[in-house]
Amino acid sequence: MDRPESINVAEVVDRSRIGAFHIGVFTLCAACLILDGFDVQAVGFVAPDIRKELMLDATQLSYVTTSGLVGILIGALFFGSLGDRMGRRPMLIIATICFSILTLLTGFAGSLSQLVVLRVLAGIGLGGIMPNLVALVGEYSPKRWRVLVMMLIQNGFNLGAVLGGVVAAQLVPRFGWRAVFYFGGIIPLVIALFMVFFLPESLQFLVLRTKDKGAIRRWLGRIDPTLQAPSSAVYVVPEKPREGVPMTRLFEEGRATGTTLLWVINFMNILNLYFLAQWLPVVFRDAGFSQTNAIWVGTTLQIGGFVGTLLLGWWISLVGYVRVMTVSFAVGAIAIALIGQPWSFGVLFAIVFVAGFCIVGGQGALNALAAAFYPTDLRSTGIGYALGIGRVGGIVGQPIAGFLIDRGLLARQLFLAASGPAVVSAAAMFALRRRVRAQGQNAAAQEVAVAGH
Repeated sequence: MDRPESINVAEVVDRSRIGAFHIGVFTLCAACLILDGFDVQAVGFVAPDIRKELMLDATQLSYVTTSGLVGILIGALFFGSLGDRMGRRPMLIIATICFSILTLLTGFAGSLSQLVVLRVLAGIGLGGIMPNLVALVGEYSPKRWRVLVMMLIQNGFNLGAVLGGVVAAQLVPRFGWRAVFYFGGIIPLVIALFMVFFLPESLQFLVLRTKDKGAIRRWLGRIDPTLQAPSSAVYVVPEKPREGVPMTRLFEEGRATGTTLLWVINFMNILNLYFLAQWLPVVFRDAGFSQTNAIWVGTTLQIGGFVGTLLLGWWISLVGYVRVMTVSFAVGAIAIALIGQPWSFGVLFAIVFVAGFCIVGGQGALNALAAAFYPTDLRSTGIGYALGIGRVGGIVGQPIAGFLIDRGLLARQLFLAASGPAVVSAAAMFALRRRVRAQGQNAAAQEVAVAGH
């Protein structure tokens, strides 16, 4: 009896050319990430107006900026683990719809307590998007283009943040801060509708978990129309499905040191990212900048992140993660320390651009690194926990920033202190160099899982 033909799904993806199907999937994923970036930056832009209307001090305002991060932390851990068990696609759709509805409701909040609760709940939905989406993009990208594609897609976050600034600058003076949340809630519903009809499930997940040969054959045909797969074919990936508690497995099989260092870097970098994104407009508004100029300072940060994600992805594909990101975080630390000095407008915007290039752009590289570091059945969990720990950094930084501002800390002192986490990120990234090489070697020796028997 002849043995059925064996088709390695990962090899088909790796040797495929990026065509219309890939572009459609990647565009939809990038549009989804716009939600995350829009939300992060829009809250920073409307924060001065929320503070004025609800008569909040800086510490109380930090509850608003922190509440969304608490929700994102919960969502990243919850939906990330569910994505490895139930699939990337359903978790992305559910998370997007939840975020959309709760963001719309945020526009109707009439008190600090209502605003905080709604921001937490909306954040839970938002937190589920990044880990599942990054995993899905990595699993549909040809190997030779994977790093660059993942970095390009994650620029949806930065584009969304820039969009948040542009939208806030247009809507807030005319309609008030609530209009920003109405806008930010309607768009995700449209994106979710497109995902229902056009977003595929991860092929690796289908082989490892559902073993749905019909779905595997259908999506493989979209990736490579020339592939002739007989009905008797079996589909394989170079991994075996594993049982057990996913979180504990992040520290098994030689991953403990790498996981710990990834968590440290994410904690420090997201602390910086959220501090800069949500407090730059407030600090410079308090320093006497007009509303429009304060918004454009924050927007410049995200423009730097957009450019940084593009160029860092290209550099990483040439010389590797560790060298590029170590230098990026070190330069970012210098830029942050310089922000609070009495510069002219032009110099200030240039320094903020560099900080965004290194810190905001560097976060996209960290997400791509986490996706490359973990195997398929741990990928969403690994990305989700790394981002979740990072959100803890963002949470910790918000009340500290509010407290320091209320106590009259000067801008130059505030930004000098904020440069410290970037120094730690650079040191931890350099220490990660051996773990990245070792994990790449381990991944090459994985067992093979089969769908079709």
